[in-house]
Amino acid sequence: MLQLLPENFRASRRLITTLFFGGLLLLGLRLTNDYGMGWDEPTDREGGYISLRYVAQRLAPGLLERSHLAHLPELRTYREADHGVGFTMPLAVLEEVFYPNDLPGAYWMRHLLVFGTFVLGAWALFRLGTERFGSWRWGLVGAAALVLSPRIFAEAFYNHKDLVFMNLFALSGFTLTRLLRRPTAGRALLHGLVMALATDVRVMGLLLPVLTGAFVALELWARPLRRAALLRALALCAAATAVLMVLFWPYLWEAPVARLWECFGNFRYFRQTMQVFYLGQLQSCRELPWHYLPVWLLITTPVAYSVLFVTGTTLVLSRLLRRPLALLRRTSARRDLLFVAWALGPLVLIIAINSVVYDGWRHVYFIYPAFLLLAVQGLRAAVRAWRAAPAASARRKVGVAAGALLALGVAHTAYRQVHDHPHQYVYFSFLPGPVAAQLFERDYWGISARQGLSWVLAHDAGATVAISDTLTQRDVLHNNALLLPTTASARLRFVSHAQASYFLGIYRWHPWSYEARFGTPVHHIWVDGMPILTVFRR
Repeated sequence: MLQLLPENFRASRRLITTLFFGGLLLLGLRLTNDYGMGWDEPTDREGGYISLRYVAQRLAPGLLERSHLAHLPELRTYREADHGVGFTMPLAVLEEVFYPNDLPGAYWMRHLLVFGTFVLGAWALFRLGTERFGSWRWGLVGAAALVLSPRIFAEAFYNHKDLVFMNLFALSGFTLTRLLRRPTAGRALLHGLVMALATDVRVMGLLLPVLTGAFVALELWARPLRRAALLRALALCAAATAVLMVLFWPYLWEAPVARLWECFGNFRYFRQTMQVFYLGQLQSCRELPWHYLPVWLLITTPVAYSVLFVTGTTLVLSRLLRRPLALLRRTSARRDLLFVAWALGPLVLIIAINSVVYDGWRHVYFIYPAFLLLAVQGLRAAVRAWRAAPAASARRKVGVAAGALLALGVAHTAYRQVHDHPHQYVYFSFLPGPVAAQLFERDYWGISARQGLSWVLAHDAGATVAISDTLTQRDVLHNNALLLPTTASARLRFVSHAQASYFLGIYRWHPWSYEARFGTPVHHIWVDGMPILTVFRR
C-alpha cells in the first residue's frame, strides 16, 4: 500500500519526517499544561535534589553553606536512594538555574522534558524500523503507532520513570544496532552512554548489557571477519557503561558493586505492599498472579496492534525455527530475533522471578517499542501477501476486508485519544468502560485530581474552600494543587474529613461506588462511560 504513493510524495522523506517529529514537539508544547501530577513526582524530585546535595558535598561543600540543599536528608540514609537519578538529578540542576523560586513552573518544565524524551524515543523507533525494513515509510508507521497509543501518549507528559526509561531503552536499541552494523569506538562509547543513562533511570537497564553481550556474540558467529573490531568495541562499550553508570548515580559512588546489587535485589523484592484492584478484587501487589502483566498489556493496547504483534512474532519465530542457522546469517533475521528477545524476554524474566509489580504494566513499558516493531513486521507481511495474491482471488477480498477492519480500529484509537483528552491514561482497548471499572484500576496515578480541584474552585465562590484531606488522597491532592494558579491554590484548605465541604473520590483503593457518608455527588469526570473522579459536596 505504501508503495502506491506517488513518486514525488515518496521521495519527500525529509519533509514528511520533519513535519511528523516537528509537529509532535509542537503538540507537546501545546498539551503539556493539560495534565496533572502523579503520586510520586515530589518524591522523585526530592531524590534528585538529595543526590545533587551529595555531589555538592563531595565537589563543592562551600555551596551548601548558602543553599537550601543543606537542609535535605543525607543520601546514605534516604529510603529511596536505590531509585536511579539519571533523569531527576539533571532536572534538579535545571530547576535551580531556571525556576529557583517557581515550583509550578519547575513541574511544567519537568513534564515538557519528559515529553521531549518521548519524541526522542519515537525517533529511535523510526530509525530502528527504517533500518530493519529498508524503508523510512515503514519506520514512520512504527513511530506513528507509538504516538497513537493513548495510555503511552498521556503518560509521556508526566511519567518520568517508566516512560523516560522506555525512551532510553528504545534509543539504546538503536545505538546497539548501529554498533553491530559497524563497530567503531565512537559508536561503542555512545551505546555505553545510553545504557548507563537508562540503568540510572531504572535498574532494569541492566538487561541492556545482557542483550548487548548476547547479540555481539551472535554477530561474532555470523561475521567472523569483523571479530577483532567487535571485541574491541564490546570491551570499550562495557568499560564506558560501568564508569558512566557509577558517575551518573551518586548512590553508587562509595560501593558500586555492592550497592548496584542491592538496588537490583530491591527491584526483585520491592518493598511496596499496597493493595491492587485486579479482576474485580483488591489483592496485595505481592500476591498477584503470573498473568497480571500480560492481561494489562492486552486490555490497554489497541486491538489492531496486538493482532499484528501476534502475526509478526509468529512469522519471525516460525521462520527461525525452520532454518535457524541459515537465517541467522542474515542481518534482518538477527534484528528480528533482537526484537523478539526485547519484547518477550523481560516479561518472562519478571514472571519467573516473581518480581513485585503494580499499576498495570507500566514497569515493562520499555518492551513496547519492540512490540510495535514486530507489529509492523506483521503488517508488512500481510501487505506483501495481499499484493502477491491474484487480483480477483478470495485472498484479495479477505485482505481488503481485513485492511478495512484494521483501518477502522486505528481510526477508533485515534478518535479515543482525542476525545478522551487529557484522560487517555485510562484507555481500555476493547472493554466497555463500565466493565473495565468493575474489573481493573482506573486513574491509579491520581492525575484527574487537578481537574477535580479546578472544578471545585470554579464553582465555589467562597474565599476559602475546605477539601477533605484523607490519608489515601492526601499526597495526590497536595501534588495537583501545586499546578494550579497561585491565586486559585491559595483558596484551598485541606482539612479533616469531618470539617470538609468537599471530598474528591478517585476510586483507587475504593473501586466501587462511594457511600452516602462521603456527601452528595455534584461532578463526575467520565471516560468511556466510567467515572474516574467524583466530587462530593458535604
